[in-house]
Amino acid sequence: MTSASVRELLRLPAGPVDLSTLDSRGTPGFDGGKKEAKEELPELGPELADLQEKLFAEGYTDGTRRVLLVLQGMDTSGKGGVLSHVVGLLDPSGMHLKSFKKPTEEELAHDFLWRIERDVPAAGQVGIFDRSHYEDVLVVKVHQLAPAAEVERRYGAINDFEKRLAETGTTIVKCFLHISKETQKERLLARLDDPTKQWKFKPGDVDERGFWDEYQAAYTTALERCNTDVAPWYVIPSGRKWYRNWAIGQLLLEHLRGLDLDWPAPDYDVAEQRARLEKEQ
Repeated sequence: MTSASVRELLRLPAGPVDLSTLDSRGTPGFDGGKKEAKEELPELGPELADLQEKLFAEGYTDGTRRVLLVLQGMDTSGKGGVLSHVVGLLDPSGMHLKSFKKPTEEELAHDFLWRIERDVPAAGQVGIFDRSHYEDVLVVKVHQLAPAAEVERRYGAINDFEKRLAETGTTIVKCFLHISKETQKERLLARLDDPTKQWKFKPGDVDERGFWDEYQAAYTTALERCNTDVAPWYVIPSGRKWYRNWAIGQLLLEHLRGLDLDWPAPDYDVAEQRARLEKEQ
Protein backbone atom coordinates (compact mmCIF):
# COMPACT_ATOMS: atom_id res chain seq x y z
CA MET A 1 0.00 0.00 0.00
CA THR A 2 3.03 2.26 0.20
CA SER A 3 3.24 4.59 -2.79
CA ALA A 4 6.39 6.54 -1.83
CA SER A 5 8.98 7.00 0.90
CA VAL A 6 7.18 8.06 4.07
CA ARG A 7 10.47 9.55 5.20
CA GLU A 8 10.34 12.01 2.31
CA LEU A 9 6.60 12.65 2.38
CA LEU A 10 6.38 13.47 6.08
CA ARG A 11 9.59 15.40 6.52
CA LEU A 12 8.88 19.01 7.41
CA PRO A 13 10.39 21.37 4.82
CA ALA A 14 12.78 24.04 6.07
CA GLY A 15 11.36 27.50 6.53
CA PRO A 16 8.21 29.03 8.01
CA VAL A 17 5.57 26.67 9.42
CA ASP A 18 1.80 27.15 9.29
CA LEU A 19 0.13 24.31 11.16
CA SER A 20 -3.30 25.38 9.92
CA THR A 21 -2.29 24.36 6.38
CA LEU A 22 -1.18 20.85 7.40
CA ASP A 23 -3.92 18.24 7.10
CA SER A 24 -4.17 16.36 10.41
CA ARG A 25 -6.32 13.66 8.78
CA GLY A 26 -4.25 13.09 5.66
CA THR A 27 -2.73 9.74 4.73
CA PRO A 28 0.45 10.55 2.77
CA GLY A 29 2.08 7.47 1.28
CA PHE A 30 -0.81 5.13 2.01
CA ASP A 31 -3.49 4.48 -0.60
CA GLY A 32 -5.55 2.04 1.44
CA GLY A 33 -7.93 2.43 4.35
CA LYS A 34 -8.20 1.55 8.01
CA LYS A 35 -8.55 -2.20 7.44
CA GLU A 36 -5.51 -2.39 5.18
CA ALA A 37 -3.35 -0.26 7.51
CA LYS A 38 -4.24 -2.35 10.56
CA GLU A 39 -3.34 -5.49 8.61
CA GLU A 40 -0.10 -4.10 7.22
CA LEU A 41 1.35 -2.69 10.45
CA PRO A 42 2.02 -6.08 12.12
CA GLU A 43 3.62 -7.25 8.88
CA LEU A 44 6.39 -4.70 9.50
CA GLY A 45 7.23 -6.49 12.74
CA PRO A 46 9.57 -9.24 11.52
CA GLU A 47 11.80 -6.86 9.56
CA LEU A 48 11.77 -4.30 12.37
CA ALA A 49 12.79 -7.00 14.84
CA ASP A 50 15.54 -8.31 12.55
CA LEU A 51 17.05 -4.86 12.03
CA GLN A 52 16.72 -4.04 15.71
CA GLU A 53 18.61 -7.21 16.63
CA LYS A 54 21.37 -6.37 14.16
CA LEU A 55 21.64 -2.90 15.70
CA PHE A 56 21.80 -4.45 19.15
CA ALA A 57 24.48 -6.91 18.02
CA GLU A 58 26.49 -4.04 16.57
CA GLY A 59 26.33 -2.18 19.89
CA TYR A 60 27.24 -5.34 21.81
CA THR A 61 30.39 -5.63 19.72
CA ASP A 62 31.54 -2.05 20.38
CA GLY A 63 29.54 -0.26 17.70
CA THR A 64 28.34 3.24 18.52
CA ARG A 65 25.14 3.62 16.53
CA ARG A 66 21.69 3.91 18.07
CA VAL A 67 18.22 5.21 17.16
CA LEU A 68 16.16 7.75 19.10
CA LEU A 69 12.43 8.08 18.37
CA VAL A 70 10.99 11.31 19.79
CA LEU A 71 7.20 11.56 20.18
CA GLN A 72 5.67 14.99 20.72
CA GLY A 73 2.09 16.13 20.41
CA MET A 74 -0.90 17.62 22.16
CA ASP A 75 -2.83 15.54 24.66
CA THR A 76 -4.81 12.73 22.90
CA SER A 77 -2.57 12.92 19.82
CA GLY A 78 -1.71 9.27 20.41
CA LYS A 79 1.72 8.86 21.98
CA GLY A 80 0.39 5.98 24.06
CA GLY A 81 -1.15 4.37 20.99
CA VAL A 82 2.17 4.52 19.17
CA LEU A 83 3.87 2.85 22.12
CA SER A 84 1.32 0.04 22.10
CA HIS A 85 0.99 -0.59 18.39
CA VAL A 86 4.40 0.37 16.96
CA VAL A 87 6.95 0.18 19.75
CA GLY A 88 5.20 -3.03 20.80
CA LEU A 89 6.60 -4.65 17.65
CA LEU A 90 10.15 -4.26 19.00
CA ASP A 91 12.09 -6.46 21.40
CA PRO A 92 11.99 -4.82 24.87
CA SER A 93 15.52 -6.02 25.62
CA GLY A 94 16.89 -3.74 22.90
CA MET A 95 14.80 -0.69 23.78
CA HIS A 96 15.04 2.21 26.19
CA LEU A 97 11.70 3.92 26.84
CA LYS A 98 11.50 7.14 28.81
CA SER A 99 8.45 9.27 29.51
CA PHE A 100 9.43 12.73 30.72
CA LYS A 101 7.02 14.05 33.32
CA LYS A 102 7.03 17.27 35.34
CA PRO A 103 10.65 17.89 36.44
CA THR A 104 11.58 16.98 40.01
CA GLU A 105 13.26 19.44 42.35
CA GLU A 106 16.59 17.74 41.66
CA GLU A 107 16.10 18.06 37.90
CA LEU A 108 15.09 21.71 38.19
CA ALA A 109 18.35 22.40 39.99
CA HIS A 110 20.24 21.52 36.77
CA ASP A 111 20.12 22.72 33.18
CA PHE A 112 16.99 21.49 31.39
CA LEU A 113 19.00 19.02 29.28
CA TRP A 114 20.59 17.34 32.31
CA ARG A 115 17.79 14.82 32.78
CA ILE A 116 17.51 14.26 29.04
CA GLU A 117 21.17 13.39 28.56
CA ARG A 118 20.93 10.82 31.35
CA ASP A 119 18.36 8.88 29.33
CA VAL A 120 19.92 8.92 25.88
CA PRO A 121 19.80 5.31 24.60
CA ALA A 122 22.99 3.27 24.81
CA ALA A 123 24.81 2.08 21.71
CA GLY A 124 22.79 -0.61 19.94
CA GLN A 125 19.48 0.45 21.45
CA VAL A 126 16.32 1.94 20.03
CA GLY A 127 15.36 4.72 22.44
CA ILE A 128 11.89 6.21 22.68
CA PHE A 129 11.13 9.55 24.30
CA ASP A 130 7.43 9.86 25.16
CA ARG A 131 7.55 13.65 25.44
CA SER A 132 11.07 15.00 25.53
CA HIS A 133 13.39 17.98 25.79
CA TYR A 134 10.84 19.89 23.72
CA GLU A 135 8.56 20.15 26.73
CA ASP A 136 10.99 22.83 27.92
CA VAL A 137 10.12 25.10 24.98
CA LEU A 138 6.43 24.12 24.86
CA VAL A 139 4.63 23.89 28.20
CA VAL A 140 7.37 26.00 29.79
CA LYS A 141 6.82 28.71 27.18
CA VAL A 142 3.02 28.57 27.23
CA HIS A 143 2.82 28.81 31.03
CA GLN A 144 5.80 31.14 31.36
CA LEU A 145 7.66 28.80 33.71
CA ALA A 146 11.01 30.29 32.67
CA PRO A 147 12.09 33.76 31.55
CA ALA A 148 11.62 34.49 27.85
CA ALA A 149 15.38 34.88 27.40
CA GLU A 150 15.97 31.42 28.84
CA VAL A 151 13.38 29.85 26.53
CA GLU A 152 15.05 31.59 23.61
CA ARG A 153 18.43 30.16 24.63
CA ARG A 154 17.01 26.65 24.69
CA TYR A 155 16.35 26.43 20.94
CA GLY A 156 20.07 26.74 20.26
CA ALA A 157 20.90 24.40 23.12
CA ILE A 158 18.55 21.76 21.69
CA ASN A 159 20.11 22.05 18.23
CA ASP A 160 23.62 21.72 19.71
CA PHE A 161 22.53 18.73 21.79
CA GLU A 162 20.97 16.94 18.81
CA LYS A 163 24.01 17.69 16.68
CA ARG A 164 26.26 16.06 19.31
CA LEU A 165 23.99 13.03 19.38
CA ALA A 166 24.10 12.70 15.61
CA GLU A 167 27.88 13.08 15.51
CA THR A 168 28.27 10.24 18.00
CA GLY A 169 26.13 7.79 16.05
CA THR A 170 22.51 8.57 16.94
CA THR A 171 19.81 8.53 14.27
CA ILE A 172 17.14 10.93 15.53
CA VAL A 173 13.54 10.47 14.37
CA LYS A 174 11.42 13.36 15.69
CA CYS A 175 7.68 12.95 15.22
CA PHE A 176 5.12 15.69 15.77
CA LEU A 177 1.73 14.00 16.15
CA HIS A 178 -0.56 16.56 14.52
CA ILE A 179 -4.26 16.72 15.49
CA SER A 180 -6.95 19.40 15.32
CA LYS A 181 -8.67 21.01 18.29
CA GLU A 182 -11.91 19.33 17.22
CA THR A 183 -10.30 15.89 17.20
CA GLN A 184 -8.90 16.46 20.68
CA LYS A 185 -12.37 17.37 21.94
CA GLU A 186 -13.86 14.22 20.40
CA ARG A 187 -11.21 12.05 22.02
CA LEU A 188 -11.59 13.66 25.43
CA LEU A 189 -15.37 13.15 25.26
CA ALA A 190 -14.78 9.52 24.26
CA ARG A 191 -12.66 9.05 27.39
CA LEU A 192 -15.47 10.38 29.56
CA ASP A 193 -17.95 8.05 27.87
CA ASP A 194 -15.84 4.93 28.42
CA PRO A 195 -15.44 3.69 32.03
CA THR A 196 -12.25 1.88 31.00
CA LYS A 197 -10.73 5.17 29.77
CA GLN A 198 -11.99 7.63 32.37
CA TRP A 199 -8.80 7.20 34.37
CA LYS A 200 -6.93 8.91 31.52
CA PHE A 201 -9.02 12.06 31.84
CA LYS A 202 -8.05 14.93 34.14
CA PRO A 203 -10.17 18.06 34.66
CA GLY A 204 -7.00 19.99 33.90
CA ASP A 205 -7.21 18.67 30.32
CA VAL A 206 -10.14 21.02 29.75
CA ASP A 207 -8.20 23.92 31.26
CA GLU A 208 -5.27 23.24 28.94
CA ARG A 209 -7.57 23.48 25.91
CA GLY A 210 -7.91 27.14 26.78
CA PHE A 211 -4.26 27.50 25.78
CA TRP A 212 -4.66 25.73 22.42
CA ASP A 213 -3.59 28.72 20.33
CA GLU A 214 -0.59 29.35 22.57
CA TYR A 215 0.49 25.73 22.24
CA GLN A 216 0.13 25.85 18.47
CA ALA A 217 2.32 28.96 18.41
CA ALA A 218 4.90 27.28 20.66
CA TYR A 219 4.94 24.18 18.47
CA THR A 220 5.29 26.33 15.36
CA THR A 221 8.38 28.02 16.79
CA ALA A 222 9.92 24.72 17.94
CA LEU A 223 9.31 23.11 14.57
CA GLU A 224 10.79 26.07 12.71
CA ARG A 225 13.79 26.62 14.96
CA CYS A 226 14.78 23.00 15.54
CA ASN A 227 14.29 21.47 12.10
CA THR A 228 17.85 20.65 11.09
CA ASP A 229 19.52 18.34 8.59
CA VAL A 230 20.79 16.03 11.34
CA ALA A 231 17.51 16.04 13.28
CA PRO A 232 14.58 16.99 11.02
CA TRP A 233 10.98 17.00 12.14
CA TYR A 234 8.41 14.63 10.68
CA VAL A 235 4.80 15.81 10.83
CA ILE A 236 2.55 12.80 11.40
CA PRO A 237 -1.14 13.39 10.57
CA SER A 238 -2.74 11.85 13.65
CA GLY A 239 -6.44 12.51 13.17
CA ARG A 240 -6.72 8.90 11.97
CA LYS A 241 -5.17 6.61 14.56
CA TRP A 242 -4.64 3.77 12.12
CA TYR A 243 -2.65 5.97 9.76
CA ARG A 244 -0.59 7.50 12.58
CA ASN A 245 0.50 4.06 13.77
CA TRP A 246 1.25 2.78 10.29
CA ALA A 247 3.19 5.92 9.35
CA ILE A 248 5.44 5.87 12.40
CA GLY A 249 6.05 2.14 11.99
CA GLN A 250 7.02 2.69 8.37
CA LEU A 251 9.13 5.73 9.25
CA LEU A 252 11.06 3.80 11.88
CA LEU A 253 11.56 0.92 9.46
CA GLU A 254 12.89 3.22 6.73
CA HIS A 255 15.41 4.76 9.12
CA LEU A 256 16.62 1.35 10.29
CA ARG A 257 16.95 0.21 6.68
CA GLY A 258 18.97 3.33 5.99
CA LEU A 259 21.61 2.23 8.50
CA ASP A 260 22.52 -0.68 6.20
CA LEU A 261 22.85 -3.02 9.17
CA ASP A 262 24.40 -6.46 9.05
CA TRP A 263 25.60 -9.05 11.54
CA PRO A 264 28.99 -8.10 13.01
CA ALA A 265 31.90 -10.24 11.83
CA PRO A 266 33.53 -12.20 14.68
CA ASP A 267 36.92 -11.02 15.90
CA TYR A 268 38.04 -14.62 16.46
CA ASP A 269 38.70 -17.70 14.34
CA VAL A 270 35.39 -19.59 14.19
CA ALA A 271 37.01 -22.88 13.13
CA GLU A 272 39.56 -22.66 15.93
CA GLN A 273 36.91 -22.10 18.58
CA ARG A 274 34.78 -24.93 17.18
CA ALA A 275 37.79 -27.24 17.35
CA ARG A 276 38.43 -26.27 20.98
CA LEU A 277 34.84 -27.09 21.92
CA GLU A 278 34.86 -30.41 20.05
CA LYS A 279 38.01 -31.52 21.94
CA GLU A 280 36.32 -31.11 25.29
CA GLN A 281 35.57 -34.30 27.19
